[in-house]
Amino acid sequence: MSSPDSPSGRKAPQPGVSLEKAQKARRKFMQSVGLTAGVVGLSLLGYIPVVDARAPRLRPPGALNEPDFLSSCIKCGQCVQVCPVQAIRLGDLDDGFGVGVPYIAPRDQACDFSCDAVQCILACPTGALTYKKPEFLDTRDGAPLARLPILKAKEKDPEPTLNLKERFGVARLARPESCLAVQGKGFKGLARGAAFRGEMRYMDVDRWKPVPVREHPYERDVCDLCVTECPIKDAIAMVGFVAPDGSRRFKPVVLEQCVGCGVCEMICPAEPAAIVVEAQAVWKEGQA
Repeated sequence: MSSPDSPSGRKAPQPGVSLEKAQKARRKFMQSVGLTAGVVGLSLLGYIPVVDARAPRLRPPGALNEPDFLSSCIKCGQCVQVCPVQAIRLGDLDDGFGVGVPYIAPRDQACDFSCDAVQCILACPTGALTYKKPEFLDTRDGAPLARLPILKAKEKDPEPTLNLKERFGVARLARPESCLAVQGKGFKGLARGAAFRGEMRYMDVDRWKPVPVREHPYERDVCDLCVTECPIKDAIAMVGFVAPDGSRRFKPVVLEQCVGCGVCEMICPAEPAAIVVEAQAVWKEGQA
């Protein structure tokens, strides 16, 4: 027998049920709005350090000035794919405007120019990494190199230079009190310990294939790894000085040909590193 409330015999929905559904839908909508606002807010926190002049990232060789680089890089990751030592990473969420943008963390893995021709520059499709900057873009004072850098690994080749015209950072002896050479000490063993995952080209082992640093022990009467392992000729040198106790000691001095590759920081056995690379820094007269 059919119900008088409905031709089909089914009871018609009560107004109270519809109101309850509406209230649930409204609460769900407000929760979604709140969640979205929270996500956006957290995302903005990533931008704040960039706007607030956070320490700049070390970009790959040939990078344009930071504003131009950020606007030119399409975050394709081609530079990451071709790096033989996997020195290039992509920025994470805490990089703000630099999320997805390539950078180098030299203490973990420096650019040692194992690729000779700087493959990241050749792979970049937009000119964010380039050998020759367009004339309409600014060049910072102190960024251009006085001459093309000579790659030690190619020093005996007919053409030993890298076609790199601007530095992408400058090394600095940030903690002289930690430097083994300044202390008058030598070094024996693995520069960064058995757990270190960084790689580097050792010419006496294999010119073309980078070797794990943990597989290459050192033995030096006076620690000079930052000088001997630097891939660029005349970029850093050991200079003697007289210590307060009258003994003759040595310290690393960064020279004008430093390009900012970060090998000195990576290989430094002191912890934290005595020598570091300042990203996007320029050479200043009398700096040495």
